[in-house]
Formats: sequence, structure tokens, C-alpha cells
Amino acid sequence: MLTHEPSMQDIANWKQVFAAYRPRLKPNRTSGEELLAYLRSRYPLRMLHDSKADQVVIQNILLNESLASELPSGAAPKPVCCIVEPVGSGEALYREQDACFAGIEIFVGIDLVTGYFCVEGSSRLWDELYAFRGLNENDLANYYSVAEYIACLERFDLLDQI
Repeated sequence: MLTHEPSMQDIANWKQVFAAYRPRLKPNRTSGEELLAYLRSRYPLRMLHDSKADQVVIQNILLNESLASELPSGAAPKPVCCIVEPVGSGEALYREQDACFAGIEIFVGIDLVTGYFCVEGSSRLWDELYAFRGLNENDLANYYSVAEYIACLERFDLLDQI
């Protein structure tokens, strides 16, 4: 998860990673349903039924041309939002929170239509979900998306899967 303003060096590094790994990658993106099932299988969740939380996911998609283009014709986002509970496996996420997220609940929003997701409160969880979700054709054309995916795979010792 990018948590700082990117530098020119960051961009140069992303382009190097893209050049090295893009030829080895194929589309492997999971669906929003699969992403939600993965999250549910790993962490205790409190599901939110909150229109404001849903709107965070919906507006992130609709106001981003690249994300909006992934919606099938005539389809609307179908958000599912939750809070990761700070118990059991969720406790480790809270212990490892970055300083910028300290003390806040970990929010996850997933769009079941496009597979888009957002995480507030845990860069570790964002990285885990990004590694699990994989990349689609659009992502594979974007040097940042590829470099971020490779970094997430490395973080969880999953690079050998490509």
C-alpha cells in the first residue's frame, strides 16, 4: 500500500519492476465474491450495513475513470463493507498498524461486481488482499499496479507463484 507521496526514484523503480516481471504475468484477478470469501475465512468481521460506508466504495469506483470502465455495461457497484474485529487473527493486524493508522478500526470495502477493494487502517491487510486478488488486463498494462503486486507477493513470500 502506498502511504507516501511517490518520488521520481519510486517511479523509476516501479518501471524497472514492471519491465522485469510483466512478461511473466498473466491475468489472475479473483472476483469480488472470492475476495470477500477469503477475507471472511481469515479474519473476524463485523459486517456494516451503512449507506455512508457503501458510498465510499461506490464513489471510489464511479469517480475513477479506470475503475468505472471495469463495470459491465448497465451494472452498478455492489459494495460490501465491514470492520475487522481486533480479536483472534484480527488482533495481529491491529498490533502491526502503521503509525498513520494507529488507534482506528480497520475498514474494508469490496465491490462484488468489479473486485475493487479499499482498506483503511492496515497497510498489511491491503497488501495481503492485493496479493490474493491478483491483476486483470488493465492492471497488467499499468507499471504501478504490477510493481505493487510484486511488492505484495514479496511481502508474503509468494513471489514463486508467478
